[in-house]
Amino acid sequence: MTKRININKTAPQAFKAMFGLETFLAGAEISKTLKELIKIRASQINNCAYCIDMHTKDAMKYGETTQRIFLLSAWKEAKSFFTEEEQAVLVMTEEITLISQNGLSEEAYENASKFFNENQIAEIIMAIVTINAWNRIAVSTHLQVGEF
Repeated sequence: MTKRININKTAPQAFKAMFGLETFLAGAEISKTLKELIKIRASQINNCAYCIDMHTKDAMKYGETTQRIFLLSAWKEAKSFFTEEEQAVLVMTEEITLISQNGLSEEAYENASKFFNENQIAEIIMAIVTINAWNRIAVSTHLQVGEF
């Protein structure tokens, strides 16, 4: 893969704005491990090796097990490894990441509402939107694993 522009160097204000979203998410009520599951699952869907590498390492640092990380791409067949709350978030992650297919369904939103308050749902949506933006930056610029 041919290396492309480095947006951090070319458009540092854009990167600064993205890090503003990360600052918001750092103070979120939802757990660090839940945020990492969101980041890993969206990155798997978007085929973003850079982000998968980064966020699997971060997830393990926060106490996530390798088994659950290995099973994440097939979580629907391994539901017993994920809580109902996590499953609700994974559905949201998939539907928002693949927004052009059907959007975020009423069923997924209502199910998440059983476990999370409005503020937490906002945080979940923002976490999903943010990682999707990072995935698109990394994939479109050919960011290599370990590079930055």
